[in-house]
Amino acid sequence: MTRNNSLYLVIGALVVAVVGLGAYVINEENKPKGVELSIGQDGVKVQEN
Repeated sequence: MTRNNSLYLVIGALVVAVVGLGAYVINEENKPKGVELSIGQDGVKVQEN
């Protein structure tokens, strides 16, 4: 019985790791790529790309 429990524990840990990695990758892809500064007659503008 303990062998089945440890198998479920390993599978659960792998599922949690895959979900966590997927959430991390999605979060990194949605981050802005940089900052754009422009200085004009209206003043200084800062925009995230």
